[in-house]
Amino acid sequence: MMLYSKKLIIGILLLMTMFILAACGSGNDETQNDSESTDSQSSSEKMSEKDMSEDEMEMNHSSSGEVPEGLKKAKNPAFKVGSKAIIESDHMKGMKGAEATIVGAYDTIVYAISYTPTTGGERVTNHKWVIQEEIKEAEDDKPLEPGTEVTIEAAHMKGMDGATAEIDSAKKTTVYMVDYMPTTGGEKVTNHKWVTENELSPVK
Repeated sequence: MMLYSKKLIIGILLLMTMFILAACGSGNDETQNDSESTDSQSSSEKMSEKDMSEDEMEMNHSSSGEVPEGLKKAKNPAFKVGSKAIIESDHMKGMKGAEATIVGAYDTIVYAISYTPTTGGERVTNHKWVIQEEIKEAEDDKPLEPGTEVTIEAAHMKGMDGATAEIDSAKKTTVYMVDYMPTTGGEKVTNHKWVTENELSPVK
């Protein structure tokens, strides 16, 4: 009888041990699943933030078509207003190779600049283009020297208007405002600012 009791007690203890181990294992699985779920969610959030940032950077492809006060229309532009041209630059996604319609042509000084957006984020380097009439400190026809610190008065990109920038390069040329359909698809871009004369080629 005692032997039977001992076996019964041992059997009960074994069953309890197995039950406890099973419960612990289940808890670990749940913890692991929770961890994996959190990691997956975090990755998704990071991807969404990245995609959102890229979308925001491209939001201002189009503009109202308004130009800065004092900007002079080009007297004899290589590409007449209303004509077609092929864009050879890749400032924006889907721009290079797109067929553009010339909306405006202006003689001015164009600048490549580097600046930190007023909205925060990484510094933008060698942004093309802003023009003489979009720089607060610029004088009529006097190009600013590379390295000069200036204030931008244009909103081509989010966080640009009011930003402190450094001049990377400057040149006198004809700049164009254009409409085009991105080669990557999507909505038509209207009144895009700016494309320089050497960034356009005739339609063949």
